Parts: sequence; structure tokens; C-alpha cells
Amino acid sequence: MNLHHHDGSCGHSCCLRVENLSVTLGADTILSHINLHVHCGQMVALIGPNGAGKSTFLKAVLGQREYSGVIAFSEAGQRSKKPRIGYVPQSPAFDPSDPVSVSDLFACCMSKRPAFLGLGSAMRRTVLDCLERVHGQDLIDKRVGTLSGGELQRVLLALALEPLPNILILDEPLSGVDVEGMETLMDMLDEIRREYDLSILMTTHDFSLLPRYADQVVLIDRTVRRQGKPAEVLDSPEFHQVFHMRGGSV
Repeated sequence: MNLHHHDGSCGHSCCLRVENLSVTLGADTILSHINLHVHCGQMVALIGPNGAGKSTFLKAVLGQREYSGVIAFSEAGQRSKKPRIGYVPQSPAFDPSDPVSVSDLFACCMSKRPAFLGLGSAMRRTVLDCLERVHGQDLIDKRVGTLSGGELQRVLLALALEPLPNILILDEPLSGVDVEGMETLMDMLDEIRREYDLSILMTTHDFSLLPRYADQVVLIDRTVRRQGKPAEVLDSPEFHQVFHMRGGSV
């Protein structure tokens, strides 16, 4: 369990700044005037109702959606236009009958060698090293379609961590993961961000674990309705207005 939250100071480390970001689609405003500062080493959770624009915001940061405003990354006091970003998409579906294994998936993503030829010994060692970061070495020969929700998240996370990013972006990583698996996954994310000193920006509909792990919570509903420490946001009038809950419970 995480007992140490980031103090909110960048010092000489990296950070992500979003200033006055807006996204429009035709005449429809998807996001309006979003301001956010993610410090290096922080875990920041974006919450909001369905259709609030959370995934659109992530796509803007990833460069997959046009926007107005500023998205800037800084490292050691210098501005960089191309940070290393690791990304785990929301709940990709795999056919349980598909014979593709975890090693095949890594081969497709990391090697020019056709997956049907199998992994060479060097590549297999590399894949095992990647899976070791998420304590998932035993998954290497399993079929992707048979993985549990938590196991699949481990595999996708291992892929997103190679090469090691400055910022890790996760779209609903707790979706499809059982209650016990959620805590295990959050423990792992906490371990990763501390060990590699990277930032984590994630969306979630599960609020119960946020006070234990998140440094910041940002409530988005087309614009930022509230942001701050988890308790401040989850107990706020804005949270109650959006979710008809207080403190993450009815």
C-alpha cells in the first residue's frame, strides 16, 4: 500500500503541463479550458461520467487528437517536444480461441521477425525481462485470449514499459479486473512509478482505491470541475453533483 504521496514539487525532474486545452468536433465542444500539471513521480487519476471527455483528453496528450492550447513536457529544466510515453488502451478484446501467445504478441510489437517463426533466445530473454517488471514471467507462453483481466493488464503494462517511458498513460486499467486484482494492480503501478520515477496518468471509474494511491484526482466533465488531493475531490460538492455520491460511496 502506498503511504508516501508526491509533495507536488518538480524540482529538477520531469513534468507534464497542460494549459487551456480545448477540443472541438464540428460545433460540439468536447473539452474546454483544461489546465493540469503532472509532476514527475506522481500518480494522477482522471475521473468523470461517461462521455465527459477523459479518453479524448488522453488522446490529445498522445498526439492522436487535434486540440487548442498547450501540452508541454519538461525534463531537468529543459523543454522537450517528444517525451517517451507508454500507453495502455482500454480493455482490448482477444478471442479465447486465438492461438496467439504472449510471446507472439511481444514478437509482433518488438521484432521484425514473423511471430510464426517463434522467438529467438535473445528475444525471449528480452520478453522475460519485460514481464519481470510486472511480475509476469510465467505468462510468456499463455494464450492472450485466455488471460484474466488482471493478467492481460500485466502484459499490456509490460509492453508499455519497453522502452521505459517518462509518462505512463492508462485508460481504465481497472476495467475487467476483479476486486482483489485491482489492489494487486494498483500496488504494482505504485511500485513501478517509485522504482522508475515516472509519472502515471490514468482514467478510472473505481474511486475506492484513489485515497491510498493517487497524488491528484481530477474531476472532468467537459471541463475541470474539481482537482486536488483525493479526499478533497471525493468529498467535494462538485463530485456529489456529478455522481450523486460522497467520498466515493452512495
